[in-house]
Amino acid sequence: MWIFGYGSLIFRPSFPYEERREAWLQGWARRFWQASTDHRGVPEAPGRVVTLVQEPGARCWGMAYRIAPERVEEVLVHLDFREQGGYERHRVQLETREPPPLDAVVYLAGPANPHYVGPTTVEEIAAVVRSAHGPSGSNREYVQRLAEALALAGEQDAHVTELVRLL
Repeated sequence: MWIFGYGSLIFRPSFPYEERREAWLQGWARRFWQASTDHRGVPEAPGRVVTLVQEPGARCWGMAYRIAPERVEEVLVHLDFREQGGYERHRVQLETREPPPLDAVVYLAGPANPHYVGPTTVEEIAAVVRSAHGPSGSNREYVQRLAEALALAGEQDAHVTELVRLL
């Protein structure tokens, strides 16, 4: 089984894996449209974290992690807890540098969950990120670590880049 990470799972997977590969998800874009009350914010002052939104022509870069068969249940229990703030498991097909495509699980938070903020300006997101802090650290650190991971991979994400510029 493969898990696709497009946010903090890129730089802090926190679970055992057998293999890690760069991967891309077609037709989806990374957006800071999810409130975080459990990691990068608190219920009284939620932070912002990424989710995926469908967008024709988009291509979201991330990391795919192959999980050993005997560890699948353990890893899913861990991720179900870690991603509990509105995220749900979805099956997707990932592109990698080597064919064939990978069948993977991705956690995404859609409009039906109570923490979904939805479309908002990057300026509004930056205002939240500047001050939000939660049990996993500052919201600013989360954004910066994601931007660093993208830069190291040579990947461009205009939404992340603009947010970092405004911080």
